[in-house]
Amino acid sequence: MSAEASAFERVLASREIVIVCGPGGVGKTTVAASAALMAGSQLGGRVLVLTVDPARRLATALGVGALGNQATRVPDEAFAAIGLEPRGELWAAMLDTKASWDDLVRAHAPDDEVRTAILDNPLYENITRRFVQSHDYIAMERLHELHATGDYDLIVVDTPPSRNAIDFLEAPRRMGDFFSSRLLRWLTVPYRSRIVTVASRPFYTVADRVLGSDFLRDIAEFFVLFQTMHKGFVERARAVERTVGDRRTTFVVVSTLESASVTEAEFFIEALAERKLHLGGLVLNRVLPEVLRQRGGATAARAMVKDAPDLARRLALPDTDPAALSAVLADVGESYLNFRVPATREAEMLAELSFSADATVQIPFFDDDVHDLDGLLRMGEALFRDRAG
Repeated sequence: MSAEASAFERVLASREIVIVCGPGGVGKTTVAASAALMAGSQLGGRVLVLTVDPARRLATALGVGALGNQATRVPDEAFAAIGLEPRGELWAAMLDTKASWDDLVRAHAPDDEVRTAILDNPLYENITRRFVQSHDYIAMERLHELHATGDYDLIVVDTPPSRNAIDFLEAPRRMGDFFSSRLLRWLTVPYRSRIVTVASRPFYTVADRVLGSDFLRDIAEFFVLFQTMHKGFVERARAVERTVGDRRTTFVVVSTLESASVTEAEFFIEALAERKLHLGGLVLNRVLPEVLRQRGGATAARAMVKDAPDLARRLALPDTDPAALSAVLADVGESYLNFRVPATREAEMLAELSFSADATVQIPFFDDDVHDLDGLLRMGEALFRDRAG
């Protein structure tokens, strides 16, 4: 690693898993993809960017078509098109919740009969597709699985919005707790015995009348099958927890300097600190130019607005209507002053941030949305811009 490497570059080079989190709508997906692009092109090795965000923008930006559980390599030709000769490889994948759950069941079911019974159960599909906690857990499970293969030198993970990302962090523990919970025992104990107690029989009878024929029995039978995988699931959940807390794993929090986004980012950073998880980076995205906060600029802008007609006459540009030029000058000055208000507010927000990360990076506000590799490269260069030395 060069002595001139940026702080963010050192974060990527020193870890095996980088989990990118933050509020919704702040550019987490593009930051994750940009970080992975820069790691693959500048640092070398095999780099994977894994998105667990339901928004399917990553594949479009990387130019690899549809993404799924199986990683797809970004071809060298794509790098060449933006003037890069990568030192390593960049791969991309998107979490397929159903396929990942199927793989997990196949791995932990005690035999073929139980495996088939679970996969064919209609409740299984509803639970794995619709329950948020199911998505959160399997995302962490998939991350652990990919890391355990040793196929990648670095995995960059794009997560859901920050408060959901807390569920993402806690999902392994919650899944392990669920398999030992009173609720699960309450659902399954009556069906583990041939004798349903006199006290419980009326309740189940009424419940079936209200909820549908044999509704609770179907649920209980499903969880009885699921409990056959109890040991494997709990052990796996604990292993996933250890992966997240491992020193090889770090978190990068992305935010804009808008008040609501900063509040969300602070909430998540505090959650990381409470769990003693490493904060590798704080990325502030779409930051307005510093020139907007300069006092001299404001003075000049006010003069442009006030003296626009006189300035237009002095400029006397050929083939230009002085009245039109005056209107343009006034609009430019007014626009500068309008942007100065949020820029000043951003500066105040920045000064109030008291969290210490290994790398704090400001990415400028781009005129165009990042929607392709060229845009990802532009953002990636901003991530790596703050060179030391």
